[in-house]
Amino acid sequence: MRDLSGGPRVLLKRLRELMAEPLEPQERLDRIVRQIASNMVAEVCSVYVLRADGILELYATEGLNKEAVHLSQLKMGQGLVGTIAASAQPLNLSDAQSHPAFRYLPETGEEIYHSFLGVPILRTGRSLGVLVVQNKASRTYREEELEALETTAMVLAEMIATGELKKITKPGLELDLTRSVTIDGDTYNEGIGLGYVVLHEPRIVVTNLLNEDTDKEIGRLAEALGSLRISIDDMLSRRDVSMEGEHREVLETYRMFAHDQGWVRKLEEAVRNGLTAEAAVEKVQSDTKARMMRLTDPYLRERMHDFEDLANRLLRQLIGYSGRTSAEGFPNDAIIFARAMGAAELLDYPRANIRGLVLEEGAVTSHVVIVARAMGIPVVGQAAGIVALAENGDPVIIDGDGGHVHLRPMADHQRSYEEKVRFRARRQEQFRALRAVEPVTKDGQRISLLMNAGLLVDLPQLAESGAEGIGLFRTELQFMIASTMPKAEEQEVFYRNVMKQAGGRVVTFRTLDIGGDKVVPYFRAHEEENPALGWRAIRLSLDRPGLLRTQLRAMLKAAADSELKMMVPMVTEVSEIRAVRELLQKEVQHLSRFGHGLPRKLQFGAMLEVPALLWQLDELMAEVDFVSVGSNDLFQFSMAVDRGNARVSDRFDPLERPFLRILRDIVRAGERNKTPVTLCGELAGKTISAMALLGIGFRSVSMSPASIGPVKAMLLGLDLKALSTAMEEALDDKHPTTSMRDILAHFAESHNIPL
Repeated sequence: MRDLSGGPRVLLKRLRELMAEPLEPQERLDRIVRQIASNMVAEVCSVYVLRADGILELYATEGLNKEAVHLSQLKMGQGLVGTIAASAQPLNLSDAQSHPAFRYLPETGEEIYHSFLGVPILRTGRSLGVLVVQNKASRTYREEELEALETTAMVLAEMIATGELKKITKPGLELDLTRSVTIDGDTYNEGIGLGYVVLHEPRIVVTNLLNEDTDKEIGRLAEALGSLRISIDDMLSRRDVSMEGEHREVLETYRMFAHDQGWVRKLEEAVRNGLTAEAAVEKVQSDTKARMMRLTDPYLRERMHDFEDLANRLLRQLIGYSGRTSAEGFPNDAIIFARAMGAAELLDYPRANIRGLVLEEGAVTSHVVIVARAMGIPVVGQAAGIVALAENGDPVIIDGDGGHVHLRPMADHQRSYEEKVRFRARRQEQFRALRAVEPVTKDGQRISLLMNAGLLVDLPQLAESGAEGIGLFRTELQFMIASTMPKAEEQEVFYRNVMKQAGGRVVTFRTLDIGGDKVVPYFRAHEEENPALGWRAIRLSLDRPGLLRTQLRAMLKAAADSELKMMVPMVTEVSEIRAVRELLQKEVQHLSRFGHGLPRKLQFGAMLEVPALLWQLDELMAEVDFVSVGSNDLFQFSMAVDRGNARVSDRFDPLERPFLRILRDIVRAGERNKTPVTLCGELAGKTISAMALLGIGFRSVSMSPASIGPVKAMLLGLDLKALSTAMEEALDDKHPTTSMRDILAHFAESHNIPL
C-alpha cells in the first residue's frame, strides 16, 4: 500500500462528492467500495451490514465475486467479520486464514487474499456493520491506514442510519438500526402511550463530516474545548455544588476528562485525517463507547456515561446549541427518552403533547417520577440502554402497566396496543358522562370522591374528573421542583392560586413531607439507613420550626376570608400534633396583631400513617378536626413490607383481614369521637379495594384523578348495606377459608357491579 499521508483527505473528498450525486443506493455503495479500494491500493474492499435478525450480509464488494453480494452471510461473532461486529474492535491480520475465527465462504473467492484489515461501522458505540480491505500479499497494515478506514466507516454509518439502504434490503428483512426492540423496565406510573421518541438532550446529529480547512477546524475545536472547560469551572464554583458531594464529584470527573491530553490528541488527529471538529468528537466518542461497553465493572461503565455526556457537551459548544426546549417541531404524541432528568426539565416540555416518559435510571420516588405521576404520564424506569437504541422520531409504545417499552414496534404489536388505547378511550368517555352525577350508592349513601394533587398543572383535573375537591395536596412538590427554597411570599401566592383554581372546592393541604427519600436540592440531609422511617415530615418540621412556621403563615395569609383545611403528615405521638397546633396558634395571633386577614374557617387535621397512633386514636381525635388515613405508609409499616421490593410486596394483600380490621377500627373511632375520617392512597383508587373501604364504613376517599370515574361507576350500582353486612361477617370470621379479595369479587359479580 502506498503512503497515505494525504490519502484520507483525498478519499473523504471523493466520498463527499459521491454522497452528493443523485445515485441509487446500490450504485452509490458499489462506487464507494471501488473508491476506497482505489485510494488504499487494496485488491478487495467489502461492506457487511448488520440486519435485525443478527446476520451480517455482504452488501457491496470490489474484488470478491459479485454474485456473493446479498448472498454471503455471517452471524454475529462468526468469522472475522462477525468477530469485529461483536467486539466493536478492528482486526489487522497479515495472514487472515491462520486466525482461529477465520471462516471460509466459498462463494466469495477470497481464498487468494492473505492480509486483512476490518473495522466496525459504529454509531453511538453500536456496530451497524463491518468495512473490510484485503490484499494478496501478506502484510500488517499501518496505524494510519487503520485510522483512514475507521474514518471512512463513519460515512457508511450515516448511510445506514439515514435509512438509505432500506431500499436494497431483502423483503421481510430489516437493518439492525430499524429493528423492533422491546426493553423491560420497572413500572413507575401506569398507563399506555403510543407516540414518537423525543430524546431529552439528544445526541447531536453531525451532518457535515468532511472538513474543507483543517487549520480552521483545529481552531474551532480548541475554542470549543476552552469554552467547555470554563463552563465546568463555572458550575463547580456555584454555591450548590461548592461543598463536597456527588454533584461535585461528577463535575470534577468532567474537568479531568476535559483536560485529558490523550483525548485532545485523538480529537486533533481525527480532524487532521479530514473530519470536521464535530465529526471528530463523534468518532472518538463512538470508538471509546464501543470499548467501554464491553466492560463489566459498573464503576467504569458509569464513567462511560460521564464521558459520553462530556462529549455531547463539547458537540453543543461546537454548534452553539442552547438546550432550550421548544414547542416548535415537538410532536403531538411525544414519548420522552432520558438517561435521567430533573422534574423542572420535564415541566419545560409542552405538557399536552407528552404521552409517556422512559428513563434509563431514576427511582419510583425520584422528583421527575413524582411530577410525571401528578401529570398522569405513564412512566417506565430502569430501561437499561434504551437511549442508545433510539433515534428522534422512532415510533414507540410505552406500557406503564407491564413496565415494557416497544421501540419501533411490529405491526401486530402496534394494532394490539391501538385497540387497548381505543378501549380505554371508550371507558373514559363513559366515565366523563358520569362527571355531573352525584356519587350516591344504590341504597342512598352519599360518598365524597376527592382527588390527590400537588402542582398547579393538576388543578384542571378537578373539572375533568368530577372530583368534589382535593383530599390531599402535597405541598412538598413545589419545594422539590424548585432550585432554591420557595420564599414565604412565593408560597403564599402559590397556595392562593391553588385555592382560586379549585373554584370553591375543598382543598386539604398537607404540610411539608420532605426528608427521607424526598430530597430537595438546597437542603442537605444526612444519609440514613432507613429513610422512610427517618428524619422526615413532621419530625423534620418540628426540628426546623422556622420552616414550618413560614409555611403555616403562607397558608393562613393565602386563605384570608376563605376556608383553610390543613393536615400534618407522619404523626407518631399526639404530642407532635399539640406542638404543631401551638405553632399554628402563634401564627394566627401574629397575623391578627398586625392586621392581616385570617381564614373565616380553619380545619386542622392529622395523617394517620404510623401504627403507633392506633393506640392513641381517642386522644388524637380530641386534638384534631379530621383524620386522613395514609393507606400506603400505614400498610407498609403495619405489615413490615417494603412496597417497592418485588420479592415481598406481592406476598401481602392490603385487602386481607388484618389490615382491613385496622382500617375498620379507625372508622369506628371516628364515629365514636364524631371526627370525620377520610382515606387517601392506592387502595382508594382501585375499584375492588374502594368497594372494601366503603363496606367497612369510609364515606370519603381521595385518589388519583384517573381513578374517580371507575370508582364512581362502581359505587352507583352498589347496595352498601348488603356489602357492609357481608364484610362484617367475613372480617369477624376467626377461621376463614376464603380470602377477602375473593369474597369481594364474588359479591361484585353476583350484584352486577363493574370492577
